[in-house]
Amino acid sequence: MTVFLALGIAGLVLVLVSLVAGDVLDGALDALEADWIGSAAIGGFVSAFGFGGAAADAADAPWPVSVAVALGAGLLVGWFAWWLTRLVKEGPSDGTISISDTVGQVGKVVTAIPGDGYGVIRVVVGGHTVTYNARANTPIEAGDEVNVIGVVSPTAVNVAAVWKSPS
Repeated sequence: MTVFLALGIAGLVLVLVSLVAGDVLDGALDALEADWIGSAAIGGFVSAFGFGGAAADAADAPWPVSVAVALGAGLLVGWFAWWLTRLVKEGPSDGTISISDTVGQVGKVVTAIPGDGYGVIRVVVGGHTVTYNARANTPIEAGDEVNVIGVVSPTAVNVAAVWKSPS
């Protein structure tokens, strides 16, 4: 039972060190990493193996049964830790918002847009408020809503007034 408990504690220490100090000790745990497995999966396996074996041994199971229970618990927790870390590493991340993401969005005019020049609009894209220069074919007053219909340059868009329903 002592061997199982020692393995369980060692696995927990490995998980804690890899989670807490992994960034601080950059590269120190790279020997435990590979493309297909990480230190969290190894630590999860070792700790579940140890504590699963200790639990089976405490229930007076014979040694071969304790080892089988330990192996099953270790494989289950190790696989789950591998799956979670892979899910996090390969998960999508928010990309940088570009001006082309505003096309098709509704914005609000901040500075009036003259028929022959530029004004300023504010648009919410992906939860982020962005401000761009804007031009339109017809004058649009500040406070009006507009549809972004195209990109003129990296800092400017074409807009059209939103149709107002008769009240």
